[in-house]
Parts: sequence; C-alpha cells; structure tokens
Amino acid sequence: MSEPKIVDKKPVVLELEPKTYYWCTCGASTNQPYCNGAHKGTEFTPLAFEVTETKKVALCLCKHTGNAPFCDGAHTKL
Repeated sequence: MSEPKIVDKKPVVLELEPKTYYWCTCGASTNQPYCNGAHKGTEFTPLAFEVTETKKVALCLCKHTGNAPFCDGAHTKL
C-alpha cells in the first residue's frame, strides 16, 4: 500500500454539526479534511464517520493517526 500524502503536520480543529462526514485518507483531496474523490484509481477509500451532536474536534491532516479521523499526535513523529 502506498503512503498517504501529508497535508499538514498539525490537525485542523473544527466544530462539526451532527451528520455523516467522509474523511480523506489519501491526502490528495483539495477539500481537506474531507474526501472529494481524488483517491479514485488508488487503493485508498474515504473513512465515513458520524457526529451525533455538535462538537469541536481535531481532525488529522498528516494521515498517520492511529485514531482516524481524529488526531492522536502522530504528526509529532513525522
């Protein structure tokens, strides 16, 4: 499996409304941190995640988190 593109070495902090989101796993989306279909033709697929209440989250942009789509600090080791 190829490595995802590192978008940034820090997370993006957003307040999300309740709904299903699709997190970009490949790093090629121009709509970070969300999928825009740029993974087509690769082995990457977006990660669907559901937010059930409005809350502030830190979404991973380095694409190396062990707690996808949320930042776990993995960017500090890159």
